[in-house]
Amino acid sequence: MNDTPYAVLAPQDMNPMFARAFNSADIENLLALYEPEGQLVRQDGQVDVGLDAVRDNLQNFLRLGGMMTSENVYAVVSGDLALLRARWRLTTTTPDGQPLSLEGHTAEVVRRQPDGRWLYVVDHPFGAEPL
Repeated sequence: MNDTPYAVLAPQDMNPMFARAFNSADIENLLALYEPEGQLVRQDGQVDVGLDAVRDNLQNFLRLGGMMTSENVYAVVSGDLALLRARWRLTTTTPDGQPLSLEGHTAEVVRRQPDGRWLYVVDHPFGAEPL
């Protein structure tokens, strides 16, 4: 079993753990939550595939700084796969010091790994937004 402090051992814990990893401001803590070929969907619908592309996207996100919270709405488990939805909020400031709050509703697929951890297969931070 992987004993990293960012190991997710139950799918419903993935989104709170993402917020914790973001709040650590360490890209490696975030990347530890993705499969090697994991996908991250951008707000414009483009899809980053694989850890190198996901790294680039998440590093841009980390540059915003601030504090994130993320609350699981549901986790539907089917064997080694789970469909997740969560609400997240990021509170930070703009470069000129003005308060900035971003939020979204996610849709994600995670998979149980042989060591028991759950990792993102598909992470869509805006996937459950109303159309």
